[in-house]
Amino acid sequence: MGRKSIRENKNEYQLAREACNLTRAEASDLMEFISESRIEKIESEKCEPHPEEIIAMANAYKKPGLCNYYCSAKCPLGKESVPPVEEKNLSQITLEVLATLNNLNKEKDRMIEITADGVISDDEMQDFSRIRKQLSQISMTVDSLQLWIENTIAEGGIDPKKL
Repeated sequence: MGRKSIRENKNEYQLAREACNLTRAEASDLMEFISESRIEKIESEKCEPHPEEIIAMANAYKKPGLCNYYCSAKCPLGKESVPPVEEKNLSQITLEVLATLNNLNKEKDRMIEITADGVISDDEMQDFSRIRKQLSQISMTVDSLQLWIENTIAEGGIDPKKL
């Protein structure tokens, strides 16, 4: 049995592994193609993980959020286009969706006015920008819901075959 790490600045990968009470050796056995020494190098940030290693860790540790973390914080391409998704509970996600949909419902007529001619004029830009931010909020909330679903499936709370 491996000893517990006393390192203070643990990265997301190490925190996820330790949350499962797995040693590096046990994690390596679960993932098969990632060696214990490779896990140590990733966790100590001596090397960057490959995308397929992130997927393997996310599956082994039952932590789907590792994929979003990698894409939004570590991947050179993803850092530019993938926003970090915040893990939230289902009731919070539901309330955020409803609140944003209510706001958008109030804005739908203005959106039609702005976009009907296919041109966004300078005097419409402020309203269009506000609506765009609300649409972005809906997107982020949907991403949070998807992450909640993935986490719940990983924890055994939802049967993916029934989705």
